[in-house]
Amino acid sequence: MQITRIDLKNKRQVRDFLALPFHIYRDNPCWVPPLQMDERVRLDPKRYPFYRHSAAEFFLAYEGSQPIGRLAVIANRHYNDFNKEQTAFFYLFECENNQEAARGLFDAGFSWARERGLTRMIGPKGFTPLDGAGLLVKGFDLRPAFGQPYNPDYYPDLIEAQGFKGFRELDSGHMSASLNFPERIHELSERIQKRRGLHIARYRTRRELRSLVSFFRELYNGSLAGTRENTPLTEEEANIMANQLIWFADPQLVKIVMKGQQAVGFLLAYPDISAALQKTRGRLFPFGWLTLLREMKRTDFLNLNGAGLLEEYRGLGGTAILFSEIYKSATETGQFTHGEVVQIGTENKNMQREMKNFGIDFYKTHRVYRREIGKD
Repeated sequence: MQITRIDLKNKRQVRDFLALPFHIYRDNPCWVPPLQMDERVRLDPKRYPFYRHSAAEFFLAYEGSQPIGRLAVIANRHYNDFNKEQTAFFYLFECENNQEAARGLFDAGFSWARERGLTRMIGPKGFTPLDGAGLLVKGFDLRPAFGQPYNPDYYPDLIEAQGFKGFRELDSGHMSASLNFPERIHELSERIQKRRGLHIARYRTRRELRSLVSFFRELYNGSLAGTRENTPLTEEEANIMANQLIWFADPQLVKIVMKGQQAVGFLLAYPDISAALQKTRGRLFPFGWLTLLREMKRTDFLNLNGAGLLEEYRGLGGTAILFSEIYKSATETGQFTHGEVVQIGTENKNMQREMKNFGIDFYKTHRVYRREIGKD
């Protein structure tokens, strides 16, 4: 077995890195391929804005000429500056059930991180907020929402054997359109909006969504006040995230909480396109985008994948506005009968308790791992 630090200019090595998941999950009906054009851009330092401020390295484990494992290790300078840490992330880990390969990949990753003065490794955690975090530890028989991690059930054993300990868990919940949502939440939302001079901005076209990108970046970065383990977005990163979302966004499902002309909160939801990606193997061209558009119109599954309020609006009933709008997004178009509320941290006990009271079933769990790696 050989561990190779891949050369991103080497087309064969890049192809092996991108193709490995299709080998690992070849017999797994739950796995959803990522958008291949996004995966290729992420491995291109000239096109992906992350590399303007930070660094990443990619490793492959070969058995003979056959790739059997892969790993990305990320040194995100903006994350470390914001959180005052010296942390590396691991991401894009895929591996056959082979401890030797996993150990070789992580040993190489630890060495690369130490060379940069990083003393801790956390993961799985990706490049942007759209890269779902954590290793799946519950819900292996369920198809993931688009963009959310999925892995075989032996991955936790491989990760924990490298000295990682779980330190945070994220639950995703199933919501049925038929759940008994309390009318009082809608009433409270209306009262809070009236009392605090708030209103919900709605959108009709993708062009309108495109005009919101810089607006959304400021709002997202502002919503990070008082939080940990998050990273502010640069303008270029916000643009590339918008490019990812606008492909399959339904403008009706994007909502901004406004205070006059100032945005103070947001809710992102979109039709689930996982079935289309399975059919097209993650490719949009030449004809995959037609399959994606058809799926957007007929899917009955909604992904709720982002909500936030500026810190000064989180208390005093502000979350009632988000709960109310989440339910409205899931039901008002008449298209959706199911929804997934994506990755609510278990430390957010109040929100999880309220959602459970509404009938949301937290049926998937992802675990984020941490390990101290010291210095050279």
